[in-house]
Amino acid sequence: MDTNTHTLAVLFAQLGLPTAPQEIEQFLAAHPLPLGVPIAQAAFWSASQAAFLREALEQDAEWAESIDALANLLSH
Repeated sequence: MDTNTHTLAVLFAQLGLPTAPQEIEQFLAAHPLPLGVPIAQAAFWSASQAAFLREALEQDAEWAESIDALANLLSH
């Protein structure tokens, strides 16, 4: 069982993205999620990133809560 805390920075690391707070803020500002577009279908993900997001949400995996939080941040 995975007992790691899946913070936003840990999710960014899992996605292969920079994890410094200012880099996360820059990513959020530069990648708005269009209204009605599921996070895994956003055009700015690579195929492997989108697959990870989609599978984690479909399986309601440990990552799902962090992914939902990210979707919320990208929607604003």
